[in-house]
Amino acid sequence: MNYNSIVMQKFLFLLFSITMFSQGYETQKYEVVKQLNDIEIRFYPPVMKAKVSAGSNFSRLFRYISGNNEKGEKISMTAPVQMTSNNNKTTMEFILPSKYNTKNYAKPLDENITVYNSKPGYYAAITYGGYSNEDKVLKHHKALLSKVKENKLEIIDDNPIVLSYNSPYKVFNRRNEVLIEVKF
Repeated sequence: MNYNSIVMQKFLFLLFSITMFSQGYETQKYEVVKQLNDIEIRFYPPVMKAKVSAGSNFSRLFRYISGNNEKGEKISMTAPVQMTSNNNKTTMEFILPSKYNTKNYAKPLDENITVYNSKPGYYAAITYGGYSNEDKVLKHHKALLSKVKENKLEIIDDNPIVLSYNSPYKVFNRRNEVLIEVKF
């Protein structure tokens, strides 16, 4: 294989990757009810979610949406992916596409996955870029708590909810958020 062939293969792979991973996903709907400098107070209506806290969380959820469910149905990926940690247990959640409700969703074959209809609620949110990590989550969570207290909002749950909107293959213009539940 000559140099030009290798360059062409790499170019085609890059073009394929950009095309595959730049496709827009359905995004969870919310309403911004108040802007407070760099944080937002949002109202999230109920949506169907699939969650798992059993280890290999992403792989389990990905298998579920890839057809490991009672209907053998492929379910479209949505954004964001949600992560929470409580008592050394990490939970990952996928939002199901808006066409699903409590009557028509595909039941998971993996007993560790729970599908449920979320409760509506108000959340304070702060956005940050780049790849997310524990230090960034801690830094933005602390800033969010400070802004919420500064604005005298009542906190319902101060555990951070981390939202990631992008495929791991997206390098630039990444969107991540930390949310906490507030009374509004």
